[in-house]
Amino acid sequence: MRLGIFAKTFPGEAPEPVLAAVSAAGFSVAQYNMACSGLPPMPDEIPPGVAAAVGAAAKDRQVEIVALSGTYNMIHPDPAVRAAGHRRLEVLAANAAAMSTRLITLCTGTRDAHDQWRAHPDNDTPEAWADLLASMEVAIGIADRHGVDLGIEPELANVVNSAAKARRLIDELRSSRLRIVFDPANLFEAETIERQLDIVARGIDLLADRIVMGHAKDRDAEGGFVTAGQGVLDYPHYLARLAAGGFDGPMVAHGLAAREAEGVARFLLGVMGAAGVEVTR
Repeated sequence: MRLGIFAKTFPGEAPEPVLAAVSAAGFSVAQYNMACSGLPPMPDEIPPGVAAAVGAAAKDRQVEIVALSGTYNMIHPDPAVRAAGHRRLEVLAANAAAMSTRLITLCTGTRDAHDQWRAHPDNDTPEAWADLLASMEVAIGIADRHGVDLGIEPELANVVNSAAKARRLIDELRSSRLRIVFDPANLFEAETIERQLDIVARGIDLLADRIVMGHAKDRDAEGGFVTAGQGVLDYPHYLARLAAGGFDGPMVAHGLAAREAEGVARFLLGVMGAAGVEVTR
C-alpha cells in the first residue's frame, strides 16, 4: 500500500507549498482539492495553466495525485443544484489528466438541502435511489468522455449508507468507471468490537473487486470522528483484510489537523508493519 493524505489538510492556495508539506510529513500520495489551488472545491471553471501547475508540482515533489475531490450532492432535492454539480464535475474531469490523475471522488448525497454530509430520513426512499441512478448515469457519461473513474464512498449519512447499497449500485449501473473508496469509520458509529470487526470484514469482502482507495480516520467510543489512531477502529484488522482482498493501493488519511500529519504517518506505517502490509512509494 502507499501512504497518502488529503492535500487540503495543509494550508495554502498554491499546489507547490501544499504538496511540499504533504511530502515533508511523510506521505507519497495525495487526494487533491481545488481549494489547494485557490479555487472553490467544485469550480465553474479552471483557468488555463492551473491544472498543469498541479501536475508540475506533484512531479517536482514526487507526490502522486491519486484522486481529485469532486463531491456534490447527487440527490439534492432541487434538480437545478444537481445539474450545477454535474456541470462542475465535467470541469474537473476535463482537467484531471493535466493533474496526473484519473480518479474523481464523489458524494452520493442526501435529501438534506443544506449539508451533503448530513443524514435525512428520505435517503432510504425509492425516489432517492432513482435520483441517484439518474445522477450516476450523467456522471458516468462524463467519466467516459474524459477517461476518468469515479470513486464513491459508502457512509451512514448518504443514500449509499452501507457496503450492501454500494454493491447494489455497482450491480445496477454495470459500469467499469465506478470504483469504491473504503472508509470503515463511515460504516459504524458506536459498536461493540465484535460488531465493528464484522461490519468491516463484510464490507471489504463485498466490495473488494472495486476498492481503489482506503481512507484513514477513526471513531471514538461515543461514535464521534477522531484522528486515525486515536479511536476504537481496529486498524490491524482493517488493513490486513484489505490486503487479503487484494488491495495494494493508496491509504489516504483525512479528518486531521496539519500538526498531526507526521504522527498519523508514523502510526499508519507502524500498523501496516504490524499487519504484515508492504508499504511502497
